[in-house]
Formats: sequence, structure tokens, C-alpha cells
Amino acid sequence: MPKSPVPPTPQNGGGIDPVSLHEALEERYLAYALSTITGRALPDARDGLKPVHRRILYGMQVLRLDPGTAFRKCAKIVGDVMGSFHPHGDQAIYDALVRLAQDFSSRYPLVDGQGNFGNIDGDSAAAYRYTEARMTDVARLLLEGIEENAIDFRDNYAGTEQEPIVLPAAFPNLLANGAQGIAVGMATSIPPHNVAELCDAALHLIADHAAPDSDLLQFVQGPDFPTGGILVEPKASIAEAYRTGRGSFRLRARWSKEEGPRGAWVVVVTEIPYMVQKSRLIEKIAELLNEKKLPLVADIRDESAEDVRVVIEPRNRAVAPSIMMEQLFRATELETRFPMNMNVLVDGVVPRVVSLKEALRQWLDHRRIVLVRRSKFRLEKIEHRLEVLAGMLIVFLHLDEVIRIIREEDEPRPVLQTRFKLTELQANYILDTRLRSLRRIEEMQLKREHDALEKEKLEVSGLIGDETKQWKTISAQIKALRKTYAPETALGRRRTTFADAPAAVDLEQAAAALIEREPVTIVVSEKGWIRALKGHVADLSSLQFKGDDKLRMSFLSETTAKIIVFATDGRAFTLEAARLPGGRGQGEPIRVMADLGEGEDIAAVFPYAPGQKMLVSASDGRGFVVNQDDMIGGTRKGRQVLVTDKPAVARVIVPVQGDHVAVIGENRRLLVFPLGQVPEMSRGKGVRLQRYKDGGLSDLKTFALSDGLSWVDTAGRTFNVGGVDLRDWTGARAEAGRLPPKGFPKVNKFT
Repeated sequence: MPKSPVPPTPQNGGGIDPVSLHEALEERYLAYALSTITGRALPDARDGLKPVHRRILYGMQVLRLDPGTAFRKCAKIVGDVMGSFHPHGDQAIYDALVRLAQDFSSRYPLVDGQGNFGNIDGDSAAAYRYTEARMTDVARLLLEGIEENAIDFRDNYAGTEQEPIVLPAAFPNLLANGAQGIAVGMATSIPPHNVAELCDAALHLIADHAAPDSDLLQFVQGPDFPTGGILVEPKASIAEAYRTGRGSFRLRARWSKEEGPRGAWVVVVTEIPYMVQKSRLIEKIAELLNEKKLPLVADIRDESAEDVRVVIEPRNRAVAPSIMMEQLFRATELETRFPMNMNVLVDGVVPRVVSLKEALRQWLDHRRIVLVRRSKFRLEKIEHRLEVLAGMLIVFLHLDEVIRIIREEDEPRPVLQTRFKLTELQANYILDTRLRSLRRIEEMQLKREHDALEKEKLEVSGLIGDETKQWKTISAQIKALRKTYAPETALGRRRTTFADAPAAVDLEQAAAALIEREPVTIVVSEKGWIRALKGHVADLSSLQFKGDDKLRMSFLSETTAKIIVFATDGRAFTLEAARLPGGRGQGEPIRVMADLGEGEDIAAVFPYAPGQKMLVSASDGRGFVVNQDDMIGGTRKGRQVLVTDKPAVARVIVPVQGDHVAVIGENRRLLVFPLGQVPEMSRGKGVRLQRYKDGGLSDLKTFALSDGLSWVDTAGRTFNVGGVDLRDWTGARAEAGRLPPKGFPKVNKFT
């Protein structure tokens, strides 16, 4: 029977080491944060790649998946990368590989995919057992020189293989393809750019190392997104974003008007903003149409095949296409803001937000280091070959003696070294050379090769020791890159264009212009149900209400008007008369159209009159004058106007007419004071209108003192007290007042 394993003895004898929770969490979380920042989320400023992307490309390099070679299954690529370099899960690797192959995600794709790699609608790629891939020419540029000691390598996670710390990067990938990532406490968001423009800016920076950011903006006008679109960000904002490394870009869809028969027209969207899923965009627009939040749009349909083609029909051909699109831009993802936060690992180590100039400088400095290292590698190869050639030339001069030594000596190598003063390398090469290579023509070729290598050695040695020559060589490489991806080429053509932001459009007026102006009668019930009857109806006695509900108020209006609902919590809600339910039914509750607070009721409903001033008051007697323009809002949540201290509620809101205010309290005290003593505000608690020992405010009204104060009693009779006769009740705001004149209604109401 096998013995059970004996557990190892703890180093501390089995005791418990006390550890501070704060210190343990701080140490472990810091280690996690640094790992996330440097090893996962932020790109290296030199090659613009995160570790997973770098490992994918190097894994494909190991598999020899160069452009033009046969495709290999993505399952093979993912398996090799996960097994050798990136042990973080196959799906994470495959998702990263897929994104590198999508031409709508990467401005210059690094992977050439074959099979279903997803689409702009948001559909995911097929499983990696069905798809195949190889590198693109751009990826080949990033790896150019990796086998010539251009960069440093390190051990992989298992210590069994070597992986590159950074790629040689003969392509400005950081700015060309951009990057997005979220780390711990920091994030990065870099938009893609046009390579030809980046090359022009880099050449200018080489020519003038002290060139300011403003000079570089003559070449790099702004981002160049793979899905195109129109950038409407002001030039000053773009310049500031590139100078600081932080900002955002306002990006719009590209659209055009297509004429139809008999004056009809539609708008066709051919490019949508970057990182917007087309299917989700259309679903959102359809939802807004169903909710009647796009009054200028009648229908939308997707006619896309390989290219984007979204057709939008107007509700009325009389509306301007630009106005309809402005409404869509405001309400949907047809217009987005792409954030820029150029947070990168400077020199592959330090996370820092860099400017456009610093980003280009990081790439150029890396290219110089790569050039010097590759030149030194080439120099070593040249010196090695020259040493070999020198030995071979000696062989041709003493061929018979060399053959004799090889045939007769037991150890020919030391004899050759001594006889002809050869190095060990030369002697070994001679001994390994085949006899058929020792022809007369070979000697001539060796002399020509020797002379060419001597000339190249001088050039390479001069390049290594001369910084000016180095920058000249880098400039030539960048010019060749620009020629390959020139604006005239399919891949190099700029896709995102620029335009000035259009002037602000009053969409509410535009929408109202489409509504036919007709008279309506607005009816509100006691329980808060509202409806709009066609025409101006004088007799409402035949109206029916639900259950024990009854008429609360009614007023005349028009379909183009706005209706203000004032709630007991002091908020004002705006309703469109054209969207109110018709008079055939019993209406709908106002709560369905406005987010009234729990337990709150409706204090008043009245038509909106631009510029009309209202006197509003709470039950505790505090109030102020407010302009109706300050009560209009565009959301269901309404607009806070009167701020009340519970249990007080908003009680009265009346139009301002005249020069005096009459207030009556629940204690049946009447006070008259000048209207000028009430301040005008857009929001607040207001001032005390009348002082109460018990109870609160019952009613108020404004009037002209010269016309006198009038009221209607319960029998419908109208009473009027002249201005001279009101002197006993006239005082200053916040006084208590006196009992009202004879004939004033017992209910303490003016109407």
C-alpha cells in the first residue's frame, strides 16, 4: 500500500504571521494595477501594440504566415500563441485577432482574414476552427528586422521560449491604427490617423526637431476613421487636443439627398461614425419613431449590402433635409463624440499622456535605435564574411599546398593556421569547403564580393557613427512608406473628411411647422385625465368621464401650442397639444406623459404664452413672479420652478395683470400690496407674501388698483371694491391683513 504524502513543514514552525490588512491590500492591489497598466491595457508608444497584439503577430511570424503565403486556421494561431506567449484564454486571443482583421475596426488591418470575421452590424466572427488568417503587409512592416537583433527579447511566461519586448515598427502603428483600453485608474483612447499625413509630419519633425505642434497640424489635419464620416469639430479644439493629448472629436454620418418621383426625396446614409453598430443604430431610430420623438421622420430602412446604405424617409417633403438630419444627429448615434486620451507607455515603461509631437518623437527615436542595432548586426555579418573571404583568397593563392596539408596531415587545421597565419574561423571554413567550389571563376567572384563588402563596411560604419546619416536613412524609409500608402492608393485614401459645424437650428419650430394649425379645446378632469377636442367647444355638458370623475377645467388652444402642467411639488411639465389624445375617448392620465412625483397632484394646467409672467405661491404663503419661458422644459422629468418646504405644496399660479396683489389666507384675512414688492425669479422659494398665525394661503390674484378688486360669490354675482375703498386692506408684503369686505365668498376664493 503506497504511503500517503507528508506535507512540508511550515518555515515558521506552523505559527501564524500577523499581517496588516491595509499593507497587504495595498501591496497586492498595486501589483495588480501595474500588471494591468503595463501588461494589458495601455499600448507601447513605440510600436502602438498591447502585449496580446504583439504576441499574436510574433506567433504568426514564428508560423511563417507572411503576406502571400497560404492561410492557416485561426485555431492553430490561437493555440500556439496561448501555449507559448499569452496564457490568458483562447477567446481573449481570438477576439483580439479578429479585431486586427476587421477593416471597419482597424484603419490599416494587421491580419488578413479568410472567413466570417464579423461585420459592422455587430455580428460576431465565426469560431476559430472555421476561420483562417495570415499577416498583412502592414504587419510585415512592424516585424521588419526582428531577426537582425533590432530589438530585445525576454523569456516567455514559462521560461521556455523568447518573445519580443517591442517590435521594430517600420510603421507608425500607434497613431495610424489608434488604441482603446481601460486599466486601473487610467484609460487610453487614441483615434486612427492617415499614414501619409503621419509620414509628412514625421519628415517635418526630422528636418526640424524643435517644430511646435502647430506646425505638425499642417500635415495631420485630424483623425481618419476606417468607417469614414465627417468631422465637424472646430479647428481650435482639434489643435488643443493634439497639443495636450486630451480632447474629443465630433463625428457625423455621411449622407446625401436622393430625389424621387413627383418631388419626393429620401436621405441615404452611406457612412456611420466609428465604433457604432449599424443594427443597434437602426433599432434606436425605430424606437424613437414608435415613441413619436422624431416628428420629422416617417420611416427608416436598411438597404445595405457590402456597403452601408440606410434610407430615411421624411414625414413631409416640405421640410429641409438638413433640418431632419439635425434632429437625427441630436437624438441618435448618427453623431458621436470620439474621446482622445493619448495615455501610452513611454519607452515601454512609464504611463503618460503625450501630445502628437511626443507620440511621433517616440516612434522616430525607436526607429533610430532599430536602425543602429540593425546596422551593427549587419556590420558583424560583413566582418564575419570578410574574414572568411580573406581565408578563401589565401587558399586560391596556395591551392596545391593546402590540398597537400589536408591529405597528409592527421590534424590539418592547426597546420593550416600556422602555415598561412589563418584564424580558427578561416581554417574551419576552408576545411568545410567542397572541392567543386575551388574553381577559377569562384576566385574572381570572391574578389568582387570582398571589394563590395569592404565598400559596404565603410558605409555601415559611417552610418553607425553619424547621426545625420541615420536621420537621412530614416527619412528615406519614411518616404518609401508614404509612397506605398499614398493618398492615391485605395488603402491610403483619406476616408474621414472635414466640415464646419452647421448653425444651430430650432428643431422645435421646424417640427411645429409640419403640424397643421387647428383650434382645439383642452379638457382636464378632476383626477388628472387630459384630452383635446377638435375645434373651440363652448358647451361641455355632454362630455363623459370615467367613473365618478368630472370636469376640472377647460380652455381654448391650438394644435401647435404647448401646454404647461404645474404640479404640487413646484415642477412644471410641458406637453404638446398636437400629441394629446383626441376627444373621442376619455383621454389619458397626465401621469403617463409626465413623471409626477409619488403622492403629488396637479395644481394647474394652462396654455403656454411666450413672455407671459405668472405669480406662483405655495400653501405657506411664499411666492414670486416667474416668466412662462422659464417654465418650459423638454423632458418628462419637468422643470423645478417653486421650491417648497414640506408639508407645504404649490397651491396657486395666476397670470400677472395689473399693479397690485390681493392675498387671502385660510384664516380669512385679506391683504393688498403693490406687485413691485414681489421679486421675479426663474426658480426658488420666493418671499413671504402674507403672514399667518394659523393655516396658510387660500387664494391670490393680481389686479389694477385703478379698476378695483373684484370677485365672484357662490351665487355667481360679481362684486367690486374700488381702489379708494381698499385702503383699509392695503399694506406691505408679509403683513397679516384684515377680514375681507362684506360679500366676500365663505370659501375664501376670488373665483
